[in-house]
Amino acid sequence: MWRLFLAFILVSAIGVALLWWSQGKPMPERDVMIAAPLSPDEVALREELRADVQTLAGDIGERNMFRYAQLNQAAEFIENSFSNAGLKSQRVSYELNGRSCHNIEAEIRGASNKIILVGAHYDSVPGCPGANDNGSGVAAMLALARRFAERSTTSTLRFVAFVNEEPPYFQTPQMGSFVYAGRCKERGEKIAAMISLETIGYFSNAPNSQSYPAPIFSAFYPKTGNFIGFVSNTRSRELLRRIMSSFRSQKKIPSQGAALPAFIPGTSWSDQWSFWQHGYPAIMVTDTAPFRYPHYHKSSDTLDKLDYDRFALVVSGMGKVISELARD
Repeated sequence: MWRLFLAFILVSAIGVALLWWSQGKPMPERDVMIAAPLSPDEVALREELRADVQTLAGDIGERNMFRYAQLNQAAEFIENSFSNAGLKSQRVSYELNGRSCHNIEAEIRGASNKIILVGAHYDSVPGCPGANDNGSGVAAMLALARRFAERSTTSTLRFVAFVNEEPPYFQTPQMGSFVYAGRCKERGEKIAAMISLETIGYFSNAPNSQSYPAPIFSAFYPKTGNFIGFVSNTRSRELLRRIMSSFRSQKKIPSQGAALPAFIPGTSWSDQWSFWQHGYPAIMVTDTAPFRYPHYHKSSDTLDKLDYDRFALVVSGMGKVISELARD
């Protein structure tokens, strides 16, 4: 027991030191306290997001290697969505347990070979329809791809739907994003920023609706789950600060961020981990998942649980973030 106690004290102390260090400079831009009203374009975006989450979590439902037909149905939906937006997609596939698994990629070539990659995993955990985890991330990725489909940028934009993020493949070489990032590294691709959209649709104004990996974090961050989170490892902290500065300048919805070591619980819990393993800068955008969402990895993770107004504000804000990143 004493070892567990000492470990808890150590993690808490490290957390305090790192939070103090990562927040040592004032966080970029002044944050807003409440969500902004939706513009007419954001109202349309809200309904677009709702429709895609309906398809993924309502019409298709649970989608993983145990529900292989549904997993492929989701892949086909994503391919068709890219195609309908005027984008050419391709399957970046690999074999797993005798079956083909597909990462789905659509690219908008820029003037340079520097790549801004926006990704989200499309599988769901067994027994779960995955509306928020991660129908929300996929719907956001598709909405952003549609909005950049006919725009020109300096950097190349790449939108990728990853397979097999969830257990039993989570943080293993069989994870779809790990396979994908490894191939990028082998080709010497210059990924300047990877943005992982992970569980981004649930918000709460209830007191004490937000928790953290250790109680000490509550001294630095809100106890109300009404914000969107930005998380990176320490090597990606400059990317994190740049993204947060851009996002906060729009004053759409409260946001919080931290650059932390990957061993802090929650920090590496999505596809950004795979890119860190291959030396690429990457961040996660998240509503903090199990630290807020009571339906995380449950059969109750259904489309009616999402706050589509605030979800739309997050996606709208990320559109400008990506546009600014792609100017370089």
